[in-house]
Amino acid sequence: MADGGGDTDKNIEIWKIKKLIKALESARGNGTSMISLIMPPRDQVSQVTKMLGDEFGTASNIKNRVNRQSVLGAITSAQLRLKLHNKVPPNGLVLYTGMAKKKSLMDGILEPWLCISLMLSYVSYGGENGFNQAIELSAEILANVKFIQEKRLIGKYFEEISQDTGKYVFGIEDTLKALEMGAVETLIVWENLEVNRYVLKNAVSGELVIKHLNREQESDQSTFREAETQAELEVQEKLSLLEWFANVYKGFGCTLEFVTNKSQVHINDTSWW
Repeated sequence: MADGGGDTDKNIEIWKIKKLIKALESARGNGTSMISLIMPPRDQVSQVTKMLGDEFGTASNIKNRVNRQSVLGAITSAQLRLKLHNKVPPNGLVLYTGMAKKKSLMDGILEPWLCISLMLSYVSYGGENGFNQAIELSAEILANVKFIQEKRLIGKYFEEISQDTGKYVFGIEDTLKALEMGAVETLIVWENLEVNRYVLKNAVSGELVIKHLNREQESDQSTFREAETQAELEVQEKLSLLEWFANVYKGFGCTLEFVTNKSQVHINDTSWW
């Protein structure tokens, strides 16, 4: 079932890019404090650097102090990120910097090094239209990269189940136990799984507890209290379970595969993985 380590790493990077694209699709600028810079493959870094310098000089004359600082900060972020490139990457370059309205996108701050090296040969437009086209085309390309591989992977998994080989496991807790035992060769997860991994601290005993919660469980206040004593469980860490898997799967000696709802099975049913 497992591909080579290089293929697995590539698939993880593709998943991270797809996740970033989804976040960028929903991002909205707070007034004039966010800028997008789209550079097709044949653009010159020196010309764009000069353009940003000119824009910085113009923005310095903005009368409103808050707007002026926001715009200057966004331009500065783009300038710093652009300094890391001697030339535009073969597939183009997009910089998206400034303040975002949507708090879930990096606590409202777009980091100055946030950058997409697009899997495209050409972006037809500049400005906002070019950025939207880059997102749409990248999403379309990424959506089809693993389709055949994914069908083969899921088919193999259900083949193990139908033959009752015992070489499979599903469900969060059983899967984690198998991982800790080093018994998992390939870990398959749905790329849109909405489960978070919580590290909780018992306010009385100081004991750390790990829980994996979906949205419904997160809204239940009793989830964050110890069952017998009703002691409060304080949140020490919260992380998407998908991201946690992506960070630690190598330590368990397995490969990690993300699958989508394009497969001809109901992979969004989290009872089996």
